[in-house]
Amino acid sequence: MPASPVFASHHATFNHVWSSLLLEELFRLGVRDIALAAGSRSAPLTMAAAAHPGFRRHLHFDERGLGFMALGLAKGSGRPVALITTSGTAVANLWPAVAEAQLTGVPLILLTADRPPELIDNGANQAIDQQGIFARYPVHQQNLPSPTPAIPAAFVLSSVDQALARQALTPGPVHFNCMYPEPLYPGEAYLDFSPYLAPLGDWLHSGEPWSPWQSAPSPCPAQPDWSTFRARRGVIVAGRIQDPAQAQQVAQLAERLGWPLLADLQSQIRFDDRNLVHTDLALQHSGFMTELARAEVLLQFGARLISKRLGHFIKQHPWQDYWLVDPQPARLDPDYRLRRRLVCDPAAFAAAHPAAHSQQPWHRLAQCQQSISPLIRAACDRFSELGVCHRLNQLVKGQLFVGNSMPARLMDMLGETGKGPSRLMTNRGASGIDGLIATAYGFAQTSQEPTTLLLGDLSALHDLNSLALLTKAQAPLVVIILNNDGGSIFRMLPVPRGELLESYYRLPHGLDFAQAAAMFGLGYRAPAALAEFEQSYAAALEKGVTLIEIKVPSCEVADDLKALGDSIRGY
Repeated sequence: MPASPVFASHHATFNHVWSSLLLEELFRLGVRDIALAAGSRSAPLTMAAAAHPGFRRHLHFDERGLGFMALGLAKGSGRPVALITTSGTAVANLWPAVAEAQLTGVPLILLTADRPPELIDNGANQAIDQQGIFARYPVHQQNLPSPTPAIPAAFVLSSVDQALARQALTPGPVHFNCMYPEPLYPGEAYLDFSPYLAPLGDWLHSGEPWSPWQSAPSPCPAQPDWSTFRARRGVIVAGRIQDPAQAQQVAQLAERLGWPLLADLQSQIRFDDRNLVHTDLALQHSGFMTELARAEVLLQFGARLISKRLGHFIKQHPWQDYWLVDPQPARLDPDYRLRRRLVCDPAAFAAAHPAAHSQQPWHRLAQCQQSISPLIRAACDRFSELGVCHRLNQLVKGQLFVGNSMPARLMDMLGETGKGPSRLMTNRGASGIDGLIATAYGFAQTSQEPTTLLLGDLSALHDLNSLALLTKAQAPLVVIILNNDGGSIFRMLPVPRGELLESYYRLPHGLDFAQAAAMFGLGYRAPAALAEFEQSYAAALEKGVTLIEIKVPSCEVADDLKALGDSIRGY
C-alpha cells in the first residue's frame, strides 16, 4: 500500500485532530471512497476528508440516497466505503441502506457526527439519541467520546483497527458515532498538536496502520461424505454470488458432476449456457417437475433466491441431503430444510471437493426445457414488459443493476443464454424499492463500462432526487423505467379485486418521467415498439445518461404472465 504523507501536526481543534486520525487510519487500512452529505456538526470530518489526497469523494444532498450510493460503491469495488453525515435525522436516513448492507454483507463505515453528551435530551437543536440508533444491524459500533487531550491518539487509531478487523470477519456496516462539541470550524490560526501526537512515533510518517489485526483465511474443510453425496442424483442451485470468477467455479462443478444447474439472476452465471435459463417458468410444466423431482440431494451456492416457484420446490421436496455454501456467516435457511452449512466461497469448496472426471447427466431437464422455451419466446415477441425484459436479456452490455418487485422477477424468468452483463447486482437483502437509483449510480462509478439500471415506476419515484447524481457518471448509464402506473405486482397476489386493490395497493399515479429527465438534464426516450427500444438502448450505451421510459397498461404484465403460465401447463 502506498505510504501516506506525513501526518500533519497543525489542526483547527481537537475535533479536527480526531477526525483526521480516523480518516487516515481508514485510508491505511484500504478505504478509498468516502460519501459525504453537507452538515455543520460534521464539519471536522468533512474538512479532514476534503484535505486528504488519497480519497475519492462522492457527494449527495440526501442522506438516504447517500447511504445507497455508498452501498453501490462498496458492492462494485469490493472495498469498504465510508460515509459522513451530520447529526439528527440525517443519521436516521441511513437506516434503509444499513439494513441492506447488513443483510447482504456489504462493508460500510458510518461516521456520524453527534452533539456532545451535555446537549442530548435537553432541547438542543438537531439532536436525537444516536447511540445504538441502528440497533443490532452494525457488525461493530462505537460511541466515541468528545475529543480531548486526556485520551491518547492511539485510542482513536486502535478503535478503527478493531472495527475493520471485525468487519473483515463478518462483512457489514460499522458505525462510529462522533460526539463533537463546538468549535466546529477553524479559528484565526491552526494550533500545534505535536506534543499530543508525539506518542504515535513512527506512525506519523510510516504509512502503515497503527495495530492491524492479522487473520489467516480459513480453508473449506473437506467433507468426509463428499464421495457419497456426489454419487447421488444431485441439483446445483446458484443464488446470490458477487464475484463472476467465483460463480464460474459453480458452473464448472455442475458440469463435472453431471448435475443440472439452476442459476438465479444474481448468480453471475445466469446467462451461462450450462444453466437452465427458464427454470422458474418450466416449474409449471408437469414433465419438467416430474424429472426434477427425481433429484436426491441439493448443493446450493449463495442464497436469497428470486424465484418463489424454485423456493417452494426446495421447501417441499424430500431431499436426502441439502448443503449450502456461502461466505456470509448467516443462517440463510428460511425453510429450515438445510442439513449442512459451509461458510466459505465456491472456489474454496471446489478445491476441497474434487470431481475430476465429467459425469454424464442423470436427467433430461434440458430437453424438457427446450420444448417450453418457444412458448416463452412467443409470449415476448411484442412490445410489453415481458418483451422488453426478454429483449434486454439479449442486448445488455456492461454492468446491469436490477431493481426489486417485478423487474427482478421478469429478468429472472425470461432469460436467454449468451454473453450477458459483465457483472449483475441487486439489493435483494431487504428487497426494498428505495434507493435503487443511488445504488446503481454508486455501482456504476466502479467501472468504465456502461451500466444499465432496470427498475419500476414506484421505485423510481421513491428515489427521484437521486437522478441528480447521474449527470456525474463517468461512463454511459442507461435507466430503464417500467412504468405500469403503480404497483402492478399486486395484481399477481391474492389481493381482493376492485377498490381495495386499486386505491390501497396498486396506488396509480398517472405520472410519466419526461419532465423528470428534463429537470435533471438527462437524455430521454419513450419507445413504443420493440425495434424502437432496441435502437434507443443501443444509442444510450454510447453516450451520457439516458432515461428510457417503457409505458405499458397496468394490467398487462399480470395478464401476460397468466396466459403464459396457462400455455406452459397445457403444453
